[in-house]
Amino acid sequence: MEGNLRIGVFYDGSHFNYAQNYFWGKKLGWLSFQPTHNLFEDFVRRHYQGFLDYKVVYAAWYQGLYPTTNATEKNLKLDRNRHQDLLHAGIETKFHPMSQSQGEKGIDVAMAIDILQIGLENTIDVAILVTGDGDFVPLVRALMKRGMGVIVAYFEYEDEGRKSFANLRLKDACNFALNINALEKDKDYKNIFKSLFKQTDSNSNS
Repeated sequence: MEGNLRIGVFYDGSHFNYAQNYFWGKKLGWLSFQPTHNLFEDFVRRHYQGFLDYKVVYAAWYQGLYPTTNATEKNLKLDRNRHQDLLHAGIETKFHPMSQSQGEKGIDVAMAIDILQIGLENTIDVAILVTGDGDFVPLVRALMKRGMGVIVAYFEYEDEGRKSFANLRLKDACNFALNINALEKDKDYKNIFKSLFKQTDSNSNS
């Protein structure tokens, strides 16, 4: 048996946000971070055997923030609640300013540069990218050149005209791809899937 396998988790904030709202709308509960990390550790354990332990040692959240000018009180409260959840889960938040006209332009570049830098520091062995964006293919290839394992974890659903999925080139470039929605009907994972959601008495997070 080898030593510990160190896992880094990198969240495309928008991809995860939309999934949280989707699952909440489906009355499954609030998708939570620590159970999600437990899922990732279990998934890595099944696919990278031979280590003593599997642990998420670092996690970061990347998201663009709009100015508060046009934000509703509900959205501001939602952002605050999510920020608290991130802090409690020990996830480093990396927000970037956005404009109404340009949207989240440049967020993926900043995220890729940061992840590559962390990869070069040799502090993690496996990187989990929570995204579906095909723009990360060059990053995946660069990390794998360094001998790092790369997993893409993504959400796949269609709801009220909005589709969430992972780019095929991205899935093919990674060592493994994890469709989190598909776990709901997977006999090996359905109990773990249920554990991802925090039940609340109100829809204050909706």
